[in-house]
Amino acid sequence: MTAMRTEKPFTARFIGDLPNLVLELTNTTEETLKSVEVLTIFLKDEETPGGGPSRVHIKFGAVKSVRPRETVVLSHKTWVDGKPSDLHQGQMERLLVREGEVRPYVLDISWENEEGRSQFLRIPVGH
Repeated sequence: MTAMRTEKPFTARFIGDLPNLVLELTNTTEETLKSVEVLTIFLKDEETPGGGPSRVHIKFGAVKSVRPRETVVLSHKTWVDGKPSDLHQGQMERLLVREGEVRPYVLDISWENEEGRSQFLRIPVGH
C-alpha cells in the first residue's frame, strides 16, 4: 500500500498589481523539485451567451528546478483566439481567489522529485 501525501509541496499566490499580476510558487519541501510546470489554463468564455469554446488561455513559463524552501515567480502569456494578447487584454485577475466565491479554475502543477518520478498537485483558484 502506498502512503498518501498530505502536505502540499507547493504554495501558490498571485502578487503584483493589475495588469502586472504574476504567479509566485514556493517549494515547501526539503528537496529540489525539477521540471516544474503549471499547465495551461483555459478560461471560460464570458462573451458568448450560454458559454462557448474557450477563446482565452493563460500559459505559464516552466522552471528547470526549485530548491528547498525557494520561491520563484513564473512568467505567463495570455492568448486570445489563438494569438498572443497585449497587456490590456490580460486575464490573470480571473484567477484571483475571492472569499466566498466558487473557484472554477485550478493550477495543475507537475514536477519531478529527486528520484525522477513525476508528481502532480491541483490548487483551486479563480472566481
